Amino acid sequence: MPTYRELLKRTKSEIREVTTTQADELRTRPGAIVLDVREPDEYEQGAVPGSLHIPRGNLESNIEARVARHDTPLVVICAGGVRSAFAAKTLHELGYTDVVSVVGGFNRWKDEGRDWRAPRVLTPDQRNRYHRHLLLPEVSEEGQLRLLDAKVLLLGAGGLGSPAAMYLAAAGVGTIGIIDMDVVDESNLQRQILHNIDRIGDRKVDSAKKTLTALNPDVDVVTHDTRLGADNAMSLLAQYDIVVDGADNFPSRYLLNDASLKTGTPVVHGSIFRFEGQVTVFKPHDGPCYRCFIPEPPPPELAPSCAEAGVLGVLPGIVGSIQALETIKAILDLGDSLSGRLLAYDALEQSFRAYKISRDPSCPACSVDPAALTIAEYDEHCMPHPLQPPG
Repeated sequence: MPTYRELLKRTKSEIREVTTTQADELRTRPGAIVLDVREPDEYEQGAVPGSLHIPRGNLESNIEARVARHDTPLVVICAGGVRSAFAAKTLHELGYTDVVSVVGGFNRWKDEGRDWRAPRVLTPDQRNRYHRHLLLPEVSEEGQLRLLDAKVLLLGAGGLGSPAAMYLAAAGVGTIGIIDMDVVDESNLQRQILHNIDRIGDRKVDSAKKTLTALNPDVDVVTHDTRLGADNAMSLLAQYDIVVDGADNFPSRYLLNDASLKTGTPVVHGSIFRFEGQVTVFKPHDGPCYRCFIPEPPPPELAPSCAEAGVLGVLPGIVGSIQALETIKAILDLGDSLSGRLLAYDALEQSFRAYKISRDPSCPACSVDPAALTIAEYDEHCMPHPLQPPG
């Protein structure tokens, strides 16, 4: 049975070690990553700027989700050069081909006056709150910080906006803006879970803020008690990274589409009608836009509102939750976006179907220079917007 010292000597003979000077040069290579394998409390005291932190004990279960390419140049660092040596050997065994361990580790790096800083980290309370996120290598602390930095605007605090807002707040999206100029009505409570019976008559944005702040005090809820119009669409969208579309009428949707094309703000679109729902994502000038999807509104007799035709109360909960999921995926750059695809849900069949949405090369909105688009009101299309049959 080899001693620890013998095991370390054998490990170092099987890996490549570099000095801090060499490591400082190697980290500037295209695509290179400084991989810090110290414990969280050590990392919080200071680290090489831009380094990727994965504690040595979590390396095997986390590295492939965080560094997919096995030919990525990895400069592994710990406190003194021991754990990084063992980590480098493990990485070789996992198939990583360009790995070095830094002799002397971060202690020597810091003593030599090289560039370092205390990284931004979650507080102990945040680590506890978002612990299930932190267990996901695809999210981790880095992803959670991105969520906390994100700014999402919800168009509407109704059936779709309610579940979307609650799950985004619970996930720790740092800034949630809500635009709605309506008041809470008793008929809303069948599906609009942001509100309750004690808030009937209150402004919806105020009710929403109370609910979300009570759910997660990390979240800054910004209220916009107004309607989305040609006079404010551009300024509103410019403040946010993503818009969750919970509107129920054509004027708002067309206006939102045009403004998003000018500001470059992605839109996560949702629709509900009776027992059916639809979700897609519109990425400006990268895939189809709303006008590619629905060039013109259908006649009013073919587009009854939910107030006229009804909607199953739980349906917006399902669709709004999917919108929240697509928003989080966009913030974290996870998985496949619904951009270019329409996800259709039938509650009676309990089925999902995906349909391709193609970009229209002659679309009057996304095929022209954004500067040429005019933000205008579309009040002639005043009927609420239900689902449209997928093509």
